Amino acid sequence: MTYCQKLSRCLLGALLAAICVPMASLTAQAVSEEALAQSAAVAVRFRGETLFEISAPIGTLQPPERARAIEKRLSAIAAGSSDVLDAIAVVERDHSSDVVAGEQLVLSVTDRDGAPLGRTRQQLAADDAKRLERALRAEFSGRSLKGISLAVVMTLFATIALVLAWLLLKRAIHRAVSEVRSSENRRIRGIKVKGVEIISAARMTTTATHSLTLLRWVLVALAIVIYLETVLALFPWTRAAAIQFRAFMFTALSTTALAVVNYLPNIAYLALIVIVLRFVLRVSGALFDALGRGSLRLGGFHTEWAAPSARIVRFAIFVLGAMVAFPYLPGADSPAFRGVSIFLGVLLSLGSSSAVSNVIAGLVMTYMMPFRLGDRVKIGDTIGDIVEANMLVVRVRTIKNVEITVPNAAVLGGHILNYSARAREGGLILHSTVTIGYDVPWRQVHELLIAAAKTTTNIVAEPAPFVLQTSLDDFYVSYQINAFTDQANLMAVIYGELHQHIQDAFAVAGVEIMSPHYRAVRDGNVVTLPSDQLPADYMAPSFRITTVPGATT
Repeated sequence: MTYCQKLSRCLLGALLAAICVPMASLTAQAVSEEALAQSAAVAVRFRGETLFEISAPIGTLQPPERARAIEKRLSAIAAGSSDVLDAIAVVERDHSSDVVAGEQLVLSVTDRDGAPLGRTRQQLAADDAKRLERALRAEFSGRSLKGISLAVVMTLFATIALVLAWLLLKRAIHRAVSEVRSSENRRIRGIKVKGVEIISAARMTTTATHSLTLLRWVLVALAIVIYLETVLALFPWTRAAAIQFRAFMFTALSTTALAVVNYLPNIAYLALIVIVLRFVLRVSGALFDALGRGSLRLGGFHTEWAAPSARIVRFAIFVLGAMVAFPYLPGADSPAFRGVSIFLGVLLSLGSSSAVSNVIAGLVMTYMMPFRLGDRVKIGDTIGDIVEANMLVVRVRTIKNVEITVPNAAVLGGHILNYSARAREGGLILHSTVTIGYDVPWRQVHELLIAAAKTTTNIVAEPAPFVLQTSLDDFYVSYQINAFTDQANLMAVIYGELHQHIQDAFAVAGVEIMSPHYRAVRDGNVVTLPSDQLPADYMAPSFRITTVPGATT
């Protein structure tokens, strides 16, 4: 045999092995899957209870088909007479042991049915006949007059027991809640760490009472579940529903309990995070309270910054705590939770540009301190008192009692006039201008204006009022009275009273507050003083004509 022949035989053998080995494995896998399908037991149920298990086919009938056929025959037998109980027997055939109820075949048991259990078909058929008789006897007994009467009586007793249990539980929980509330600050005390109260006694009492109330409703729900299952199991028509209900509740409770047990480490982490978070919030709150009261001082930190800084730090602590606790929340890894988080993030990023700008402007103004609550300010065209300043807007109440909301970005982008800032320290200067003719001595005008200012309410004596002559015009002099006040919020009232006193002072002195515009003829006009300030015999002067010597007419 040549080398080429040997090589060709080796290649042919390898090719056959590559083809046959996978086919053999596939055939073995198909055979094993078929055997597994044949050995899988199918339950035969009657009134929700499993009577038999079918694991082998008979002829062309597979186990699921056999189980459905047996269930139909059981329903037909149960709908008939109870005489069938005495006719349940096992009939031996050549290849099967048949369980019959009178002339009705219930099921056939073969050697293949008993093989998985290690039993003969005769033994398995005898056990199946006993289970069949027991199930049918319970069915017919429950449908009899005696059985139904007993079920009704048991239902009545169960209802009475449920009501009594509810009343006793309500009374017991009420007494426990009263005992807990009476123990506040006596046996229940708050938790403090180095003088800082972490959990108050009132909070612990509230938590305990809420826990007792929750326990009450949990026990009531459990009692109702037990009551429903018991009552449904008393009647043959609802016994299947009772069994299904019991299985559902057991599955739900076991799944919940398993989930809670598996989640216990996460609960411990979350509890630790909450405890640390509360401690940090308590410490930061105490620190900023001390800064706000002035008992604690930091270089360059104003006491006015304490409250807004406390809010900012509290928000930052909450955000940090949420970020740390997020991985331990239930369902944090679920696709739905992630989808909602992404949706909220996109929604905030698209719709919060103006809100973010207002928040940033609010942060800047917090430490700029352009005003305080209650200050009289002018923002744009709005004059009024600051009633609220938060991270988004500033609210101003005008002197006409109209509340105007201004976004922080608009406030920061414009200019702010604060009338109260200097009024708290050196006093705010209120000023008003009158124009008086040149025929009145300026010293007299100064005296009259200063006297009017001094008699005005809320004008302080020191610094004293003063007058400025702001212009010398063609027909008159402009006099500006300047007076100090520490009540910036009463500007409008003070101005009104000042103007009244100026009018009175000038009227008493016989000085006209009217800007004269001179013409060629001035005499012959009535003076512009108020009529009550004129003499009783006052008469308007007549026009006078004076001739000039040497003039020609």
